[in-house]
Amino acid sequence: FSCENQNFTQHCIDLAELETLPARLKELTANYPDLNAVILNAGRGYFAELEQFSYQQIRTLTDLNFTSHAFVARAFIPHLKKVKAGHLIFTGSEAALKGAQKGTLYCAAKFALRGFAQALRAETARSGIRVTMINPGMVQSPFYDELDFQPGYETDNFILPEDVAEVIEQALKARDGTVIDEINLSPQKKVVASKQNK
Repeated sequence: FSCENQNFTQHCIDLAELETLPARLKELTANYPDLNAVILNAGRGYFAELEQFSYQQIRTLTDLNFTSHAFVARAFIPHLKKVKAGHLIFTGSEAALKGAQKGTLYCAAKFALRGFAQALRAETARSGIRVTMINPGMVQSPFYDELDFQPGYETDNFILPEDVAEVIEQALKARDGTVIDEINLSPQKKVVASKQNK
């Protein structure tokens, strides 16, 4: 993927590389002492029956879809506690709400992330840190590029990235002392299209 974007100062980090991640995150926290919000939005979908996954795939997908988020939150929380303010926004998935066939690993990771965010919210509330969980349904995005399915083709079959960004902005702008705990964002009609039938 490309890290080129003139609107942002970017740092390319492979969040699945847990061995090097703490050192990279330490650099980030040192470089941004005024940071007051972290949006955790990493993940990859791979859907199959459990026995079709190798043991390494199980580890890699779990590390990226859950453990890396815990690492990122762990890196930034000490600073946010020190300034007694800040916001952690986790982008989860509708897969965190209900298990689905061929979604064993993805659903498990998103369930874990949702429970993590709920516990972290209780743990950090007295420190002035807000924690929000956003669970989008099917978003029209490159997420589906390597999958054999995608959202349906009608405009009410998918969410746009801009829809998710709007909800994130709303959570960030909430009055101090008010937290949007969790939002489930869904397309009006849930339609899954097979790419083979396109």
